[in-house]
Amino acid sequence: MTTVLGIKHNRRQFFLLVLINLFVGSMVGLERTILPILGEESFGIASTSAALSFIASFGFSKALINFVAGNLADRFGRKQVLLAGWGVGLFVPVLVIAADAWWVIVFANVLLGINQALTWSMTVNMKIDLASAKERGLAVGLNEFAGYIGVALMALVSGYVASSYSLRPEPFYLGLGIAVLGLALSFAVKDTGEHLSLQAKGQEKEGVKPKEVFWRTTWSDKTLSSLSFAGLATNLKDGMAWGLFPIYFASKGLTVGQIGVLVAVYPAAWGFFQLFTGGYSDRIGRKKLIVSGMVLQALALWWILLVDGYALWLVGAVLLGIGTALVYPTLIAAISDVAHPEWRASSMGTYRFWRDSGYAFGALLAGVIADALDVASAVGYVAFLPLLAGVIALVRMKETLDLGK
Repeated sequence: MTTVLGIKHNRRQFFLLVLINLFVGSMVGLERTILPILGEESFGIASTSAALSFIASFGFSKALINFVAGNLADRFGRKQVLLAGWGVGLFVPVLVIAADAWWVIVFANVLLGINQALTWSMTVNMKIDLASAKERGLAVGLNEFAGYIGVALMALVSGYVASSYSLRPEPFYLGLGIAVLGLALSFAVKDTGEHLSLQAKGQEKEGVKPKEVFWRTTWSDKTLSSLSFAGLATNLKDGMAWGLFPIYFASKGLTVGQIGVLVAVYPAAWGFFQLFTGGYSDRIGRKKLIVSGMVLQALALWWILLVDGYALWLVGAVLLGIGTALVYPTLIAAISDVAHPEWRASSMGTYRFWRDSGYAFGALLAGVIADALDVASAVGYVAFLPLLAGVIALVRMKETLDLGK
């Protein structure tokens, strides 16, 4: 069978990967409503920074494995790495159910970070392999849409289950089912090595060493490094939101069910609007969406602090999700525009290393500020980071999409 690029020509494989990433996101969504409250109520964690240690462990492990995931995919194939990620994910809900100490929860989130790095990295790379150059934004948008709809749905469902039964173990039985389904579906995926070879065909070989790819993506290439910092600031904000939003809204007197809705609406908006923002960036370019999205994230956080009332907080959560949706698929598409197919997976791994280390830095920074001042101050100060990233992208980044083609 002839190998052809394009979503339409590879639709069965492409949409199977979309479905798989729905389950990948669901693994994270399972924890977003419950774990910050679990730390306080079940394990007596009084310090905010200590309570957020599970996010730091998730962020650092995900970032480190992201860094090597591209190289692993080049060596063993994308499908094998995807299956390995689901194999690790099976242990996460089991450990949370059985945990008798907080360090077990922290370790479970190390494994969750590995699971997310291997599975999410491979689903997005495989979709980019299948898509044509003019469909990369759409491909990434559909991938991220599925993942974050999974986050939102499971945050909502787990909050409902926890309020109806208890914080543990009932919600995490769902996690076992998710991991088994994700693994089963991944066995049906075909590797995309032939599509990757087709993309590289006709392009001059570059022979760039891994160290050079890391340096380019981190600093020396102004565009790639601006993208990396924007990704870091976005997930730094998300690490803070993950850890502090349940605590902040609980301090305002909301129930676990209400908190579950607020915590779910933000990634739901993030996921839904990526259906449009990724493809839109294929038409108008990447830079405008990245700059405006970073600024909107900062403004949405300040809105949440300034208003009072459930309906207004819902508006803030939606705005935060839209701001994130503007940048999330667009950043990855922009990396794909710049990086040569030979070293694209490695560049993507470096970008995702910096982006997902933001979870850890966000949890640590937010925890320290919350302990020193209060939770509201932590939210407010963290908002300056997305704003700074937007300014840096405006000044340093070049438009990556050739709109003349």
